[in-house]
Amino acid sequence: MLCSVALVLSCSIEKKATKAFRVGKYQNAIDLNKKILENNPNNAKANYFIAESYRLSNRIKEAEPFYAKAGGRQLDQDSIQFYRAQSLKAAGKYSDASKEFDALVASTQNVPLKDRAAAERKGIDYLAHLDEKKNYYKVKNLEALNTSASEFSPAYVNNELYFTSSRGDGKIYEAEGKPFTDIYKVATSGAKVDVATITKLPTTFNDEIRNEGCATFSPDGKTMIFAKGNSEKKKGGGVDVDLYISRNRNNVWSEPVPVNVNTVIKSEADGDAQNFSWDSSPCFAPDGRTLYFASNRKGGYGGTDIYSAQMDSRGRFSRVRNLGPEVNTVADEAFPYVAEDAKLYFASDGHPGYGGLDLFVVLRKNGKTVIENLGQPMNSSSDDFGIFLFRPDRGFFTSNRDGGKGDDDIYTFVNEDPDLKVVNYYLAGVTYTNDKDGKLQILPNAKVSLLDAEGTNMQDYVTGNDGKFLFRVYENENYSLVGDAEGFIVKRQTYTTLGKSVDPATLKDLINNITLDTTIVLDKKEQGKSFVLENIFYEFNQWFIRPDAAVELDKLVQILIDNPELKIELSSHTDSIASDSYNLELSQRRAQSAVDYIIQRGIAPDRLVPKGYGESKPIARNTNPDGSDNAAGRQKNRRTEFKILEINAIPKPIEDEEEFDEDKYFRGGN
Repeated sequence: MLCSVALVLSCSIEKKATKAFRVGKYQNAIDLNKKILENNPNNAKANYFIAESYRLSNRIKEAEPFYAKAGGRQLDQDSIQFYRAQSLKAAGKYSDASKEFDALVASTQNVPLKDRAAAERKGIDYLAHLDEKKNYYKVKNLEALNTSASEFSPAYVNNELYFTSSRGDGKIYEAEGKPFTDIYKVATSGAKVDVATITKLPTTFNDEIRNEGCATFSPDGKTMIFAKGNSEKKKGGGVDVDLYISRNRNNVWSEPVPVNVNTVIKSEADGDAQNFSWDSSPCFAPDGRTLYFASNRKGGYGGTDIYSAQMDSRGRFSRVRNLGPEVNTVADEAFPYVAEDAKLYFASDGHPGYGGLDLFVVLRKNGKTVIENLGQPMNSSSDDFGIFLFRPDRGFFTSNRDGGKGDDDIYTFVNEDPDLKVVNYYLAGVTYTNDKDGKLQILPNAKVSLLDAEGTNMQDYVTGNDGKFLFRVYENENYSLVGDAEGFIVKRQTYTTLGKSVDPATLKDLINNITLDTTIVLDKKEQGKSFVLENIFYEFNQWFIRPDAAVELDKLVQILIDNPELKIELSSHTDSIASDSYNLELSQRRAQSAVDYIIQRGIAPDRLVPKGYGESKPIARNTNPDGSDNAAGRQKNRRTEFKILEINAIPKPIEDEEEFDEDKYFRGGN
């Protein structure tokens, strides 16, 4: 009878533990499974659920002894071995972790897992190289602010430090077994905080049955975006996290509302619909228009990825873009931060690091993206994340490393690199058009896009009445500028910063802003308007396309790609040497040859009409008034032009809030 009662109790505990795990109440699952271990320390399944609960609640270091005993039918032993190796790495046991990764690489048939294990093993070897590099960072626990609870995700604005903490004594968040987190602020001068001013934000932002955290502010401090976990009382809630936005008008913050970039991912685990979407750790870029955040939405590279979105003039976000495989991995990337020098910092446990989350920086070197680990002491075998620079050489970050005051702590850091110089390069320009007299006049309300050498859209700018635009650019890179305005032909032109950089050694200031200049002149989109194509040359008495002419025709191809509504006549003209009939036939063959080339480059034939005019439409005199040869005039007459015949199917102008369709507007360019 006693055995039956014990068996019933054991089954009841196991059932409760399993349900707690499936609904994300990880601390409850840990506590219940540990009760099972009291009677059977080697219970493989209970050990597994404890280990997984620690991992999924960001405590993988504590999971290692339980992974060592984990197992059970229908459980993936290879995954258990992989996560055990990760937990050893998080505990700083690199030699033991390496052995586990090596063993997994040798035994598993799971190719993706084999690749991850091999990458982790290679990453551990990389640490020796990383530790050899000179590091100028000095870090210090911000003891005045930290408690035995969790303090993380610092954000500094207007001499106030905002941070997230579980220091409250309210209701317990059952996933982690500690109070729900709230957002606090404290007055500070740099890293000198006035602890007497620590204040929890009002209930407009904080909710006693939700986790709040990871706040970011626009540069003017008037817009706040922060993460908030949905209430368990809300249908489908409990696990998901969304971004919320509030605006300060007349010193009053508006009621936070969801940002229009949030996603929903549904799971039907155990028959209960649960929302597992995670959109969090937001960060405004210095331009105040670009938002970076982390998300586990579909279509990413695995775990959480970092995305960007653009805010339009009405405060809505669009053009959500994954930062790609150079930044994102099959593991987790989160907590992005963009410094004043436009460098993107983020936390990752997928790039080679010391264990847990490490801090990384994205650098641009000769047009390529390079990811660098910040090294020790910024990183440790624990979680290091949530960086914020209040000056180019100093700031805050978060870590749960040994030696802190409890859970996550906020640390300060200083970069004492004697050669540290911040050089910001900007490209300033003005959009123009020609008036009826051919004189330049400012063109307002034009959209200008900056593309990198591969054609990737880096940033958009809509000019005001002054026609001015401004982009952040980098040294030793090639770009394209695309100008677009209603009623005008989309124009694309190149720009390079090669040879325009400044030697940092010649600079005295810590922060240096270098502004480069350019202009874009857009032509009106008018039926019947003609444009001369420069440098289209042919061999004598020939009509085949020379390589130098192909370069110029490719520019026309790009114009037709960028302006899909245009149908054109491509015409060839000659001077007056030779007979009228000969010149007419030769010019027709040359026009047809050019059209054939353009068709081969992907332009539809029904958008092109070849026309040879011979010598019938001169734009200059072939001879001087005295009858002598006018070589300069004949040169002008030997030309290739395109004329707008029709303007059909004009695409709807791109509204600020609409997602930018790169396939439609920038496909196949050179």
